[in-house]
Amino acid sequence: MNDHKKLQLEGRVFITGIIVAKSGLHIGGSGGSFSIGGNDNPVIVNPMNGEPYIPGSSLRGKMRSLTEKYMGVKLVRHANITMHTAENEEDYKESPIANIYGVPAQDFNLPSRLIVRDVMLTSASREQLLKARTDLPFTEVKTEVSIDRITSQANPRSLERVPAGAEFGPMEMVYNLYIRQDVDWFSVLVDGMTLLEDDYLGGSGSRGSGKVAFKDLTITIKPKNDYRNPQPVQGNYDTLRDFSNDLENILKEIKQRLFQS
Repeated sequence: MNDHKKLQLEGRVFITGIIVAKSGLHIGGSGGSFSIGGNDNPVIVNPMNGEPYIPGSSLRGKMRSLTEKYMGVKLVRHANITMHTAENEEDYKESPIANIYGVPAQDFNLPSRLIVRDVMLTSASREQLLKARTDLPFTEVKTEVSIDRITSQANPRSLERVPAGAEFGPMEMVYNLYIRQDVDWFSVLVDGMTLLEDDYLGGSGSRGSGKVAFKDLTITIKPKNDYRNPQPVQGNYDTLRDFSNDLENILKEIKQRLFQS
């Protein structure tokens, strides 16, 4: 039977760490205020405590989009979204993006490999923001002004942002491995993280918002044959660059632990 027809989980790789907002971060929410002086462009917050957070869908979606552009893959329109997908089994086998991030359900595809959790404020950043003199609890309001090119009329607009320096964590990305090829494709996930650091997360990135960085990264494996006992891989990595520079050793260790035959 073809490997792509089997549904056997060989193990999981867990990437944990911290996401640092290097500039103000705006990931839009709903329910803007219509009151006088209210904010009409709010960030997304946890309704239980009013704290901003990074949705896993935002992180995962931006990494996928950047990777699609970086690899120059074919994009198609599907359910009102333009994305890379696989039209047949052969395309699917050759596409790391389709395997890592998933495709619309077909009879030939396995589940997507990547799970990205929502990332909450760290306790240290929560305390700092509570003490800071921000415009709103946990956030600042950045006022921008667009100028009409014909009339020179100024049109002010406000943008709620999590201030630069805020940290979110622990971040957790879970990478599922079903076939041996998944180990090599893990490097494409790391490419997505690197591309994100050089781009932006959320909105208004071209105007300065959304620069982020990963730090304090750790890698843990849960192999199929000893799933209840997580196993650390290599060491801790202060930055994503340190992690990326050691990627060859990380992949070698994952292969040895999960695909020994």
